[in-house]
Amino acid sequence: MNIQRIGFIGTGVMGSGMIRNLQKAGYPVNINTRMKAKAEKLIQEGCRWFDSQAELAAQSDVVMTMVGYPQDVEAVYFGDQGIFRGKQGGFVIDMTTSSPSLAKRIYAQAKKQGIEALDAPVSGGDIGARQGTLAIMAGGEEAAFEAMKPIFSAMGQTLTYFGPAGSGQYAKMSNQIAIASNMMGVCEAMAYAKKSGLDPEKVIATLSA
Repeated sequence: MNIQRIGFIGTGVMGSGMIRNLQKAGYPVNINTRMKAKAEKLIQEGCRWFDSQAELAAQSDVVMTMVGYPQDVEAVYFGDQGIFRGKQGGFVIDMTTSSPSLAKRIYAQAKKQGIEALDAPVSGGDIGARQGTLAIMAGGEEAAFEAMKPIFSAMGQTLTYFGPAGSGQYAKMSNQIAIASNMMGVCEAMAYAKKSGLDPEKVIATLSA
């Protein structure tokens, strides 16, 4: 399949880095975000702005979303000017950390409109987004994942297909649980170090090494 243009909704810290890596890989990118002023730099760098998500979707072969919370994802896809109002065929990929149930709902609606849908949240933070080293966890149909691999490769290094719709979000939740438990362990270690009369900064520096 010859991908002509990618639509990307959400140009924040993560999205902007991902968009720039798509451009570096040679993909023309349509963009939309809540406040156009925050996208001016990307527009100056060659991205094409669309005032509505529906209009962007109609003019894009692949639509990718990286927004804030599940409610934002729902609005972007199902709103009055949302993606599903403007798109028939092609692909939609939600890369937001969202809910598996919403990913399944997006997949079901996409199928009705002849669209291939993937939930593909990421790990790696803003550094990974800028450097194109994200870990991408995908759910949906495997054939769709394989078709999107060249695009994913422009943004990430670890690309993993986990299973049906929602599986990418389940994988991301597993990732978050692991991170949360590590953070709790570090907090306990610092509290112990401080109570023992140690310099916490020195302890962190030693543990990091």
